[in-house]
Amino acid sequence: MSAFPDPRLLSIHDFTYQLPAGRIAPEPLPNRDQSQLLVYRRGQVQDKRFTDLPAELPADALLVFNNTKVVRARLFCQKPTGGVVELFCLEPVAPHRSVELAMQQTGGCVWKCLVGNGKRWKSGPVQVEFSVNEHSAVLSAVRLETAEGYSLIQFSWQPAELPFAEILRAAGHLPLPPYLNRADTEVDAVRYQTVYAAHEGAVAAPTAGLHFSDAVFAELKSRGIATAELTLHVGAGTFQPVKADRMEGHPMHAEPISVNAALLRQLLHHAPHPIIAVGTTSLRTLESLYWLGARLARQPTLSSPDFLVTQWQPYEGGPEVSMPEALQALLDYLERTGSDTIQATTQLLIAPGYAFRVVQGLVTNFHQPESTLLLLVAALIGPDWRRIYDHALAHDYRFLSYGDSSLLLP
Repeated sequence: MSAFPDPRLLSIHDFTYQLPAGRIAPEPLPNRDQSQLLVYRRGQVQDKRFTDLPAELPADALLVFNNTKVVRARLFCQKPTGGVVELFCLEPVAPHRSVELAMQQTGGCVWKCLVGNGKRWKSGPVQVEFSVNEHSAVLSAVRLETAEGYSLIQFSWQPAELPFAEILRAAGHLPLPPYLNRADTEVDAVRYQTVYAAHEGAVAAPTAGLHFSDAVFAELKSRGIATAELTLHVGAGTFQPVKADRMEGHPMHAEPISVNAALLRQLLHHAPHPIIAVGTTSLRTLESLYWLGARLARQPTLSSPDFLVTQWQPYEGGPEVSMPEALQALLDYLERTGSDTIQATTQLLIAPGYAFRVVQGLVTNFHQPESTLLLLVAALIGPDWRRIYDHALAHDYRFLSYGDSSLLLP
């Protein structure tokens, strides 16, 4: 599909286009499902509405959604002198590294954070006062150390019996994408979440899912379109720009994924019918499952495999494993260990030159120039990505997180 022999040699500057600021959607539309939908099917482009999506999907498709939920990860704390320090919670460090466990932690915890206005925060605690169920509460933060642009922040709070998830819900703000350049609102509190969001832990929304409404789900059901869910907690690295001249110099961010045995069985039973990912995060998770399973299939005696997909793993060669073999290896592992869920981390970078093992189609928004998300789209549909983006620009599509949608069926 691609003329590129090795994605590591790609220059991100070959994946750019002119995006006028006025084409970036600053706010969501009044109704989720009234966005435009660009349909790309076997080289042909059509303009639709998102409510047309169920009719445009293959009748035997399986749609896979990322059910992560965005947390209010931005905290505006006051110094004793009155100045404000912003803490952007990125990932938990102690006592738990699991996002799910960290959200239930009471009393105190340590997180890796970005610190805004940090140069003016020399030492000592900063605080934010808030209320929970009409009772006053306070969150305190102390900086333990700083490295590589991040800080380790020790949080403690009163009442101590509250879980950290409740603290963030009451004291935090939604981390809107930086290019929106505005504060979050009550509208964002609803619209920067999917209607099916379930597991708290993301610091950015899986934006392809923002278009789905109850009415669209009802139409999917009436047409017999199968659906499934997985979890990838979207990290701030999704906005990380590519600064390297070649992709081999770009460190891909790591994100935690969680997939249960029921989904693995559903994927196995659905093959060879089309599996369509809703969003790049769902796609990266589904493809990562293949690479996790392929490792187990090649080394079935591994008792405690390292469940990490590195960014270049797919491009390093090795004996080929079929998709059913890879998924079955994961199911066999779960059965051996008495577990029901694969918990893993993925740094998978999908770029032109990548061969898809699980996914045959994608529902996604329109992405930033020179981004790893645009590389993923180009990997799926080849050089036609540029024709699609030119069409979207010429036909008044709205771009990025609150923008319009596309259905890509190569």
